[in-house]
Parts: sequence; C-alpha cells; structure tokens
Amino acid sequence: MRKFVEKLSAVLDHVADLSIRIAGIGLFLMTVFIAWQVFGRFVLNDTPTWTETSSILIMGWFLLLGAAAGIREGNHLSFDVVLFLVNDKAKSVAFTISDFVVIAFGMGMVVYGLQLALKTWPTTIPNLGISGGVAFLALITGGALLVIYSVERLLRRAVGLPTTRFSDKLAEAD
Repeated sequence: MRKFVEKLSAVLDHVADLSIRIAGIGLFLMTVFIAWQVFGRFVLNDTPTWTETSSILIMGWFLLLGAAAGIREGNHLSFDVVLFLVNDKAKSVAFTISDFVVIAFGMGMVVYGLQLALKTWPTTIPNLGISGGVAFLALITGGALLVIYSVERLLRRAVGLPTTRFSDKLAEAD
C-alpha cells in the first residue's frame, strides 16, 4: 500500500504543478484582458465587451485551481492556535477530521457545480457565445481536486508517510 501511495503522490505532484502553472497563465491572461479593456475604453473609446466576461471565467479557474493546490501543499489559510496546545496524536486526529471536512466540501462543489452546469448548459454567455455551463466547470474541477488531494493526505497519514507538505506542518514541528 505504501508504494501505491508514493506513486500516487508523485503523479499528484505533477497535477498540482500543472494546476499552478494553469492558474498562473490564467492570472496573466486576466491581467492582459483587463488592461486591454481599460485601453479600449479610455484610449480607443471603443470598449471590448468580451474582456470582462472572459476575465471572470478565467478568474474562477485560477482561484479554484490555485486554492486546491494550496490546500494540498498546506499553504492555505488555517487556524492553528489550538494545535500548539495538544500532543501529536490529537494533532493527527484534528488534521484527519479537517481532511474529511474538505472532502465533504469538495464533493459538494462537484455535485452542486455539476447540477448548475447541467441547468445552465442550454443558455449562452452573450459576449462570448459559449454555453453558460462552462462557467461552472472550474467549480467542478476544483472540487474534484480538493477530494483527490484530501484522500491523498489521508492515505499518506495512514501508511506513515510524512505529510509536512500536505498541511500537517504542526504535527511534525515538534
């Protein structure tokens, strides 16, 4: 089982790296689109209508991909004050509970995001001419990654692999 988890983590390292790269490209594109919008509005006196809608769609992708990768790497916002007061076993239990909560949240993102995508698929985003359901694909993907990364942390903890990079910094700081 340990070898399987190590191989899974190696694959997910690449997935997380790709997610961060896509998020970075998305952030760059959004910046370029908004700059073009400002330039078009104030210099050309001809505002491009597609830039705002495109930027909002791209923002959903880079936020959700970046957040999922941040949770995997343990760089996401957390409230750790109580963990300084408890022993390693209690910390491990707290991290495990946290992982299950994140799994439930991620599953909710997938299920409800899928429902929203299916209900809005027949509509069209006016400025872009694409399906309205596309707006929820980032939510579904981000939720799926949250579930996968949290399951990975649970598996790593179960087989005794270090989880420092996977948000258990306090558990191994002692």
